[in-house]
Amino acid sequence: MDKYFKIIITLIVGILIGGLIVYFVINNKKVEVKLEELPLPQVTGGERGMLGIDQNINEEKIDKYLNRYDSVYRDMRMLKDPGNYEAIGGDSYLSGFVKGFEVVPYPYLTKVEGLPEAVGDSYIGKTLFTKNEDGTYKANYEESLSILEYYFPKDKKIFLMCGGGGYAGMTKNLLVSLGWDETKIYNVGGYWFYNGNNNVQVKRSVNGKDKYDFYKVIYHDIDFDNLTEVK
Repeated sequence: MDKYFKIIITLIVGILIGGLIVYFVINNKKVEVKLEELPLPQVTGGERGMLGIDQNINEEKIDKYLNRYDSVYRDMRMLKDPGNYEAIGGDSYLSGFVKGFEVVPYPYLTKVEGLPEAVGDSYIGKTLFTKNEDGTYKANYEESLSILEYYFPKDKKIFLMCGGGGYAGMTKNLLVSLGWDETKIYNVGGYWFYNGNNNVQVKRSVNGKDKYDFYKVIYHDIDFDNLTEVK
């Protein structure tokens, strides 16, 4: 009797162990998620086209393309831009952003040019790159290109956004000039025109005064003092 009891116990233990092994194998197996193929970047027409905003993936459609493991999402605004964007119906502060986007301020990358006259000057301090007369760019620091490659990896699709679409378009021009593949970069337009389901509100009103919850923002600052200037 004891012999049969031991055999039964051994079988039960074996089944349990086998089941656990199968469970862990299945749950630890990498699940391949087939992503929807992206349309190639295609600049829209009109004034938005002058900013380089994409026709197929923009503020109205970006929700459909969020959370892709083959992509990075970058908002090119400053937390507080010196330019007077209120003059053109925008916000000089980063009043909100689309969930999943991380902030890398374009004015720190290279000098801002071509802003509407009403906006005035943006940031005019140190930048990673300087634009040459022929439209190419030279690095101001030994680390400039490495920083750009870190924030905008060449092996990923890159979705760019800002307030109205201008900084995003300027960023794409900079990247393409420095060797990035333009078929992987999308200017998806401006947060000011976004009405999707992934809005993260930063601006709020307290007793009639505007407050900004910048702690919600994944913000990538550039510490120029710790970089090696190119002589």
